[in-house]
Amino acid sequence: QVQLVESGGGLVQAGGSLRLSCATSGGTFSRYAMGWFRQAPGKEREVVAAISRIGGNTYYADSVKGRFTISRDNAKNTVYLQMDSLQPADTAVYYCAAAYLGGIPRRRDDYNYWGRGTQVTVSS
Repeated sequence: QVQLVESGGGLVQAGGSLRLSCATSGGTFSRYAMGWFRQAPGKEREVVAAISRIGGNTYYADSVKGRFTISRDNAKNTVYLQMDSLQPADTAVYYCAAAYLGGIPRRRDDYNYWGRGTQVTVSS
């Protein structure tokens, strides 16, 4: 059983930055592809970014490409999401997830374990 705990959310003004972290335990971190998802009120949970097991491959949703960066530190069992040039449309609860798969999974159903989420609010 893998446990994931997100941190780093908060309130920021438009144009600002936040760095989310997701600390994992209970499994072999390097065997899991990792993803960040977000869910805004009244909307479906959507993938934001994903990274392969070793970190050599990444995926970004078009809405965040060029502004967000996903990375992982397998020695620290942690995945990060650097968010720059934040916009009000980025306001959501952000979730970290782990997938026991190769490649860079993009679908919610690909992920086996989820964190409880961290709120990101961007004011205009």
